[in-house]
Amino acid sequence: MAGTTALKTTAAPTENAPASGRVSDPRQATWPVLLVFLAPALVIYLGLTAYPAVRTIFDSLFTIEGSERSYVGLANYRDLMGDETFWIAVRNTFVWAFVAPVLDVATGLLLALALYAGVPFARFLRVAWFTPVLLSYVVVAILWMWIYNYDWGVVNEGLRAAGLDALTRSWLGDPNTALASLIVTHAWKWAGFNMVVCLAAIHALPSEVLEAAELDNCGWGAKLRYVIVPMLRPTLLNLYVLAFIGKMKVFDLVWIMTGGGPLWATETVSTYVYKRAFNWNTFDLGYPSAIATVWFGVVCAAVIILNRVFKSRDRLEY
Repeated sequence: MAGTTALKTTAAPTENAPASGRVSDPRQATWPVLLVFLAPALVIYLGLTAYPAVRTIFDSLFTIEGSERSYVGLANYRDLMGDETFWIAVRNTFVWAFVAPVLDVATGLLLALALYAGVPFARFLRVAWFTPVLLSYVVVAILWMWIYNYDWGVVNEGLRAAGLDALTRSWLGDPNTALASLIVTHAWKWAGFNMVVCLAAIHALPSEVLEAAELDNCGWGAKLRYVIVPMLRPTLLNLYVLAFIGKMKVFDLVWIMTGGGPLWATETVSTYVYKRAFNWNTFDLGYPSAIATVWFGVVCAAVIILNRVFKSRDRLEY
């Protein structure tokens, strides 16, 4: 009874002092206080994200040549539906968005499993595999342009040394291999990032489950298939969605290595928008604004669909 009385005595001041408690609790902050903290972020968001997006949608209804603009309504969108180059760019971008993330995540998972299994020189390999993430797209592009060089690149030299001269080719100059070559380069750059995320997720798995699998004489392959990969499913899905969103906007690597060529084989929507806006000297910013608006809607719709597909079991966080 004495203890209960003491507890009531110490708890009473907290319950009876709502005014002082609200001031110290950030969740109970007043609107003026919240605005002081939110205003800088809101100004930056509205100025650098919301306004450009709304202005791009507005500009897509005009033909803009320098300071002159003429209202054309939906004419730019009608022209876009018959633009063959645009549809080639859409096809290539969808290949990037759906195929490349699978390669990215699979490569990162394999590297993480290799480190988790304790391969020799694990510390060195962890640094070596993560290093490409720190390189800029310019450095990565130049490095792989050397690797893909027809005359003295590592790929073709290796094929010649193995007696496979018939397989040598200009990897970036052949329309049949240019896009795949870029996807491999992109996977190489981001494999280290996916490896780090997967490795952290593996180490966070409940040790009791892994130990129980070992007690049941579960082999490495079975443990990987029935325990580790299923438990990593939320992490792998999040990585896939992040990579999907990034690939829908891919620009840097394509522009530096191929510029969208050869014969539009690596053209993406982002590179096509840039060409129509600044590279073709068409002096019309309305049409590329229409392309950007359509693709903005496609990306938003794709993200919503992916969220709904995966929502039933795993909540996406990105």
